[in-house]
Amino acid sequence: MVNLEVVKMEIPEGCNIIVGHSHFIKTVEDLYEILVTSSPYLKFGIAFCEASGPCLIRYDGNDEELIKVAIENAQRLSAGHAFVVLIKEGYPINVLNAIKGCQEVCRIFTATANPLQVIIAQTDQGRGIIGVVDGFSSKGVEGPEDIEKRKKFLREVTKYKRG
Repeated sequence: MVNLEVVKMEIPEGCNIIVGHSHFIKTVEDLYEILVTSSPYLKFGIAFCEASGPCLIRYDGNDEELIKVAIENAQRLSAGHAFVVLIKEGYPINVLNAIKGCQEVCRIFTATANPLQVIIAQTDQGRGIIGVVDGFSSKGVEGPEDIEKRKKFLREVTKYKRG
C-alpha cells in the first residue's frame, strides 16, 4: 500500500527554499560549506532527514530563525535523506550549481520563493518525496507587455544587460 500526502512548506517572507535528496549524513556539513562560502551576506538554515541509524533530523546554518523553520519543514516531510535549505539575502541561482555539484546530492526537487507543496509517498517502510507543486498553474501566454516586464525584472535582479 502507498498513501499520498501533500505537505505544505513554510517559507518566511523574503526567503527562498531548496528541497533535495541526498545520500549521506555528511550532507549537512558540505551544504553548510557551500552556502557559507557563496556570499558573505547569505543567511541560511539547513535540515536533513537521516534515513538510517538513529534517523534524526540533522541541521546547521548561520541564522537561528531559518534553522528553526528548516527543521520544522524537515519534520513535516520526515522523508528519508530529504534536505531543506532556506536562504535569505541571496537567490538559489547563486548557489544551485554548487549544491548540485555536492557529491552527496542526488537530486534537487525545487528551488523557489513560491508557495510550495511537497507530495509524499508513505509505505510500510517509510516516506519519500515523489514530486512538488511549485507556485500556481499557468493562466495564459505572455504578451509583449509581459515580455518587457520580464526583461526589466531580470535586469533589476541580475544586472543582466543584453547587447
